[in-house]
Amino acid sequence: MSGLLALLDDVAGIAKVAAASVDDVMGQAAKAGAKAAGALIDDAAVTPKYLHGFEASRELPLVWRIAKGSLKNKLLYLLPIGLLLSNFAPWAITPLLMLGGAYLCFEGAEKVAHLFTKHDHHADQPEDLPQDPAHLEEEKATGAIKTDLILSAEIMTIALAEIPPSSFAMEAATLATVAVGITVLVYGSVGLIVKADDIGLSMARNATFAATRSVGRGIVKAMPGFLKMLLIVGTAAMLWVGGSIVIHGLDVLGFTLPEHIIHDISHAAGEAVGTAQGAVQWITKATLDGLFGLVLGLVLIPVATKGLVPAWRTLRGK
Repeated sequence: MSGLLALLDDVAGIAKVAAASVDDVMGQAAKAGAKAAGALIDDAAVTPKYLHGFEASRELPLVWRIAKGSLKNKLLYLLPIGLLLSNFAPWAITPLLMLGGAYLCFEGAEKVAHLFTKHDHHADQPEDLPQDPAHLEEEKATGAIKTDLILSAEIMTIALAEIPPSSFAMEAATLATVAVGITVLVYGSVGLIVKADDIGLSMARNATFAATRSVGRGIVKAMPGFLKMLLIVGTAAMLWVGGSIVIHGLDVLGFTLPEHIIHDISHAAGEAVGTAQGAVQWITKATLDGLFGLVLGLVLIPVATKGLVPAWRTLRGK
């Protein structure tokens, strides 16, 4: 009997340790995922454009297909690479993180630049679009998954940088949790976004109560504006997160001036108000980080379009 009690006590102890480990993983994953908010919002804002032009019955299957590709990107490719970097080349994380931050700045600045330049939306479209819906769906899904690989790389690198030093298993579990959680959050949100107008239309036509029909009509009317707002919020988040990543990376590498200037201005802005000093400091810092990101992105646009893209095409023989 005493042996059985000892065994049960050991099992209980193991369960407590396992529960504590799960709590640690979930806590670290939540903190790491929060730092990736800018890329996450951008992911949710970018994906719906790949669903444009499909029948309503094909939208959710296509979202599911892209979500599976995103999960494969994160778990099969990016997670092992991240663990290798963390354990064998930790010095490379900050430069890679800065590279991802610079890409966020480039993407955000490019979207801002498009608002102030004339752009022929038909010029980018191929003259002969595939007529076969299955072929078109394959093409769109492949393009979305390739774009997701870039965004997922940013998310996983940001998350990796936020994980405190721990065991290999803990890092792997935390990154896997971030990968699954963010994928579910992003593509669950995308599914709701692309079906919101259909849900609203169904409510407006079929609901029993007048108030419910009114809500449905409101959803249908609000969706175009919501999508525009999502694009604006995503762009601002990209510039803010990208700028802050690059500034912090410069500070880590020894170029401390930008970080110190922004800190001093934010602190002075907080001291200048009587209340809500913390909120004012945060808003000021986020704004300055975003402005830095915008300037950096605008500088990178000609570098990429006039230098990197032609060089890449030359290497590929195109």
